[in-house]
Amino acid sequence: MIYGALTHPQLLRALAAAGHGSKILLADANYPHTTGVNPRCELVSLNFAPGMLDVIQITEVLKQVCPIEKAEIMVPAPDAEQVEIPIHDEFKALLPDTEFAELSRFDFYDAARSEDVGIIIATGEQRLYGNLLLTVGVRQPGE
Repeated sequence: MIYGALTHPQLLRALAAAGHGSKILLADANYPHTTGVNPRCELVSLNFAPGMLDVIQITEVLKQVCPIEKAEIMVPAPDAEQVEIPIHDEFKALLPDTEFAELSRFDFYDAARSEDVGIIIATGEQRLYGNLLLTVGVRQPGE
């Protein structure tokens, strides 16, 4: 269910196998890339170096090749210090027509371990709470 150009063969294959309702986790550099997802999830490593590639850069490409229906972002647990998270504003600006949901840290981990998550993209994102869980939408006729 992809459209447009993307050159990463492993990611292209994984996206082509994803269907409506499948989820893609763009995980920051601190995320447990192998234990924080279900065992069937395909790991695509794009964490070239600290800060490279970041979640924003990868999302810019993904939104051109894959319909995105929903986005979920990680926020601090209710009993943790509540902090401002600037990257979340960037996510929302990048995906202005997408529904966003906030999940506390441990609820986000549970969602990321769901059987619906088929792809985890390890990024070099260094900003705190820089994880983004995307739900694949429906490709429209003519796209």
